Amino acid sequence: MTIQVGDTIPNETLYYVPYDDKEDITACTRPIPYKIHEKLKGKKAVIFAIPGPFTPTCSESHVPGYLDAYDQLKAKGVDEIICISVVDGFVMNAFAKAYHSGNKVIMAGDGSALFSNALGLTQDLTKAGMGIRSKRFAIIVDDLIVKYVGVETGPGVAASGAEAVLAKL
Repeated sequence: MTIQVGDTIPNETLYYVPYDDKEDITACTRPIPYKIHEKLKGKKAVIFAIPGPFTPTCSESHVPGYLDAYDQLKAKGVDEIICISVVDGFVMNAFAKAYHSGNKVIMAGDGSALFSNALGLTQDLTKAGMGIRSKRFAIIVDDLIVKYVGVETGPGVAASGAEAVLAKL
């Protein structure tokens, strides 16, 4: 079943590497847990998912859209912006460094797709050589309650993009 507005966000754990501007892209810093309920209790957050870091739509429009909209999202009361993908935290750390996300967006891995599965938002991209991945989506969460779910039904970024999220805040 797919997550709906009014549902409680699943209590899963993602993995990320906290931003360090002195760290080289090739550093293998160990990812640490990002426990959804522990981190987001009492906060407003935007969680958006990309099917794959370093892929065209994710790299050229989806992630840059959130980086560009950072100040607007903060002005609307967003405490945390989290980008997830069904890859490990090491890959998301390299992606964060390559795209200079800094402290604006937490780049977190959902390596075994536990969170994406709990949301009901996975897709099988085996024919494209990518295996099981998350769908492209965005969720607004306020004190663990889902306030918006935007899932892409075709190519490109619309319902899951920063502009759509800003309109729903």
